[in-house]
Amino acid sequence: MAVTDRVHTPPPTRQRPPRDRRVKRLAFSRKVSTWDVKLSPYLYISPFFLLFAVTGLFPLLYTAWVSLHEWNLIGGQGDFTGLENFRFVLVQPFFWNAVGNTFSIFLLSSVPQVVLAIAIAAVLDANLRARTFWRMGVLVPFVVAPVAVGLIFNNLFADQAGLFNELLTGVGLDPVRWHADSFASHIAIATMVNFRWMGYNALIFLAAMQAIPRDVYEAATIDGAGRLRQFLSVTVPMLRPTVIFVVITATIGGLQIFDEARVFDQGGLGGADRQWQTLTMYIWELGWGQRNFGRASAVAWLLFLIIVVSPLANFLPTRRIADQGGRR
Repeated sequence: MAVTDRVHTPPPTRQRPPRDRRVKRLAFSRKVSTWDVKLSPYLYISPFFLLFAVTGLFPLLYTAWVSLHEWNLIGGQGDFTGLENFRFVLVQPFFWNAVGNTFSIFLLSSVPQVVLAIAIAAVLDANLRARTFWRMGVLVPFVVAPVAVGLIFNNLFADQAGLFNELLTGVGLDPVRWHADSFASHIAIATMVNFRWMGYNALIFLAAMQAIPRDVYEAATIDGAGRLRQFLSVTVPMLRPTVIFVVITATIGGLQIFDEARVFDQGGLGGADRQWQTLTMYIWELGWGQRNFGRASAVAWLLFLIIVVSPLANFLPTRRIADQGGRR
């Protein structure tokens, strides 16, 4: 029986790359990791900026281009006019009337809205039964279509047979001409705005209140502070960032009010004497009423500048008031 000698063949060994190649590969891997850490946050937020560039920045720049030309619905772009559209708009009494109406409605809606939203949030933050039901309930007016809200309140504020005038005459007061009187119409439109947005802002304040540490309230209770004192000295000062955010967003939204004022009458021009015509309604009149998109774009850019300046103007007083409340 032949015995064959088995020759053991060692397995092939993997050739290691040269040291300089391994060093380059390791350096490249570290560089890719560094790029991932630095660039990935920007990639995550890039969809918003791309969408904003398409739907926000481009229309803004295009509106500026239209405002410098004669532009109508049928003929399109006309001659270059420079700042002529702006000069024409700034000397129109209708423009300044719309500016005054816009700020009047904005102040009548935003100031009570923020104050009442904080009060509602404080009530919702308490130990209530069916808290989820009440918290969802305050958001119901926000999901109602603004046109539906405008039509309903238009009937409630009717000059002849409205519910509010019926209540006033029931207690011996004279009825209010909600559509004829300028200030009364501003109150009616501001009521619509408050009805829609108060619950939304209340939920924002509620979320901020729930983020306040509870041990702060426990310390205030040990010091002898009551519920009202805790609300004024603890809750309100610690809501400073949220108050600033809500004030800025309310300013931006309040200066662009259109739906509620537009459906408050049948004509859509802001009353017989334009007593509640806002800037957005004036833009609509110039663009779709007079078919002059150059002048309408000029008013739109003036409104944009007002919206940019107004939040900056009320940011410092709001922050100072909040700081003083925090120090107290």
